[in-house]
Amino acid sequence: MTATLSEVLAALPGAQPVGAVDQVVLTDATHDSRQVGPGWLFCAVVGARADGHHHAPQAVDQGAAALLVERPLDLRVPQLQVPDVRAAMGPAAAVVHRRPSREVTVVGTTGTNGKTTVSTLLEGAFAASGVGVGLIGTIETRIHGEAIPGVRTTPEGTDLQRLLRHCHHRGVDAVAMEVSSHGLDLHRVDGTHFAVAVYTNLSQDHLDWHGTMEAYLAAKARLFTPALAPRGVVFLDGVWAARLLERVEIPVTTLGLAPTAGGAAGGGSGADLVLEPRSGDTGGSRGHLHGLTAEPLEVATGLPGRFNLVNAALAVVAATAAGVPPEVAARGVAAAPGPAGRLERVAGPGGPAVFVDYAHTPDAVTAVLETLRATLDPGGRLVVVLGCGGERDTDKRGPMGAAAATADLAVLTSDNPRSEDPAAILAAVTEGARAAVAAGAPATLHVEVDRATAIGHAVTTASPADVVLIAGKGHETVQEFADRTVAFDDRVVAARWLAAGERPR
Repeated sequence: MTATLSEVLAALPGAQPVGAVDQVVLTDATHDSRQVGPGWLFCAVVGARADGHHHAPQAVDQGAAALLVERPLDLRVPQLQVPDVRAAMGPAAAVVHRRPSREVTVVGTTGTNGKTTVSTLLEGAFAASGVGVGLIGTIETRIHGEAIPGVRTTPEGTDLQRLLRHCHHRGVDAVAMEVSSHGLDLHRVDGTHFAVAVYTNLSQDHLDWHGTMEAYLAAKARLFTPALAPRGVVFLDGVWAARLLERVEIPVTTLGLAPTAGGAAGGGSGADLVLEPRSGDTGGSRGHLHGLTAEPLEVATGLPGRFNLVNAALAVVAATAAGVPPEVAARGVAAAPGPAGRLERVAGPGGPAVFVDYAHTPDAVTAVLETLRATLDPGGRLVVVLGCGGERDTDKRGPMGAAAATADLAVLTSDNPRSEDPAAILAAVTEGARAAVAAGAPATLHVEVDRATAIGHAVTTASPADVVLIAGKGHETVQEFADRTVAFDDRVVAARWLAAGERPR
């Protein structure tokens, strides 16, 4: 699969040729000079820590046939000069790989919470229709169910186009893809054609990067423009969905929840499609989707919680928009296993029910705790283990503690402190929890900086009637400190405590 530099030039508005670009054949594209081989296009990205222009000589020595640059370089290969290499390299790579997203149906899901779950359930919906399926996500990237190495939630533009071409070569017909706000902000998905764009929700996260919620929303809204997708699906999660709808530039189908039995608004008013929850417990949830088919369509998932039922409905609607019959999509979603570390039950010999979840925003923690509280037997308590990661949005630490305080016992601990002082992070989380308790939140607080010990305290002091949530790290298998990274899996640690711990009778 090859393209010419002239074709790349024609696809980049504002690009200027430097040197003779005719008849230059390109076999691949990369922003990493260490990857370059003969016939490749090297994209000289200017980053926060390094300038790719300084690595261009190495790329040429390794056989680069051409360069994508922001300033001309005194090197012996033709170049295309553009205002912003980062913004141009995705579209350039798409041309080099013959626009693979035009040959594979790609559905992109964005939102603060639920991207991984929706994408995993979409994988099931596509598989049920009998097509070859790929998944590009946080936990792993899969082709026909087989894991392949992945780097980011949303790969860099050159890597993404190569991956999509590889998917096509492997017989993949449809790809379910998570699209992060960072990936949108950094133009990683530029040059990709999404058949459908999906929005799950928006709540406080990543403000260390975006600065404000409005900027965060603006990044998400980029997915809902004609340059990236012709149609979208939007869950009406409240004010941010309303703000998003003011920004979208493509037709969208909206999904809302039916009002609850108590009369509380569910977001269904004015929605194109309405989801009516019917039943749910720790073994799963189900409901009826109105408006997609002539009769209400049953939507079910093995994942508990109303928010997971919404994720399931979004997967069904998005798959339908991408061409899968609604009944087939619903069947595939119902049969799909949940992603690792998303309300994943930890098996053990007796003791409390223990779940591990990736919830790492205040809204996500609140939603998971509400779901688990609804499953408690009489006399049972809700216990949560929670911390906050370092080098991330510091403003959410207090609200995270406050969310944890809605449990009956909140064990506050460390997450991935990275370069920060674990005790300082924990102090901010604890301050938020104590303020919430002072305002009437029910939790008894226990503070333990060592995460393994904290998990042990929660598991071994809980009774068989209790439910324990270990939040924040989910599928992760390491813990990151300033001077080391150690093996650490919440599921493994909890299982050991379940097997060995003493519990109240």
